[in-house]
Amino acid sequence: MSAGKSRAVSAKGVQEFRPYVTRSLPLGARITCADNTGAKILEIIMVKRAKTRTSRYPSAAVGDFVNVVVKKGPAELRKQIFGAVIIRQKYPIRRLNGVRVTFEDNAAVLVTPEGEIKGTDIKGPVAAEASEKWPRVANLASMVV
Repeated sequence: MSAGKSRAVSAKGVQEFRPYVTRSLPLGARITCADNTGAKILEIIMVKRAKTRTSRYPSAAVGDFVNVVVKKGPAELRKQIFGAVIIRQKYPIRRLNGVRVTFEDNAAVLVTPEGEIKGTDIKGPVAAEASEKWPRVANLASMVV
């Protein structure tokens, strides 16, 4: 297996290659909320489906589903646990064509467990890796990079 790729088994059992994205957002990272739910700052408290070594903090990357707590925002959203999808990260993402994409901030959008987005608009660009995994995010994205 070459560097920069990871194997994934599709629903039909066929192995396909998807690009490897470096996980750069550990537990406790504070990220901006890029939707119009009213939340401003989110804190990552758990990364779903994160396999890692013993005693290593789980980290998230673009396209990952994470559980977050709203740290800054309206009173009805604060101190509650929500699901979110990471749509941007500062650390460079290396694409298969050799291009490295980096964003100005780390951002996420609040999502229900079924994959429906809580807000009705996404502010700023969305990474193509996130829009491939989450079609609902791609529908609301004004710009996919």
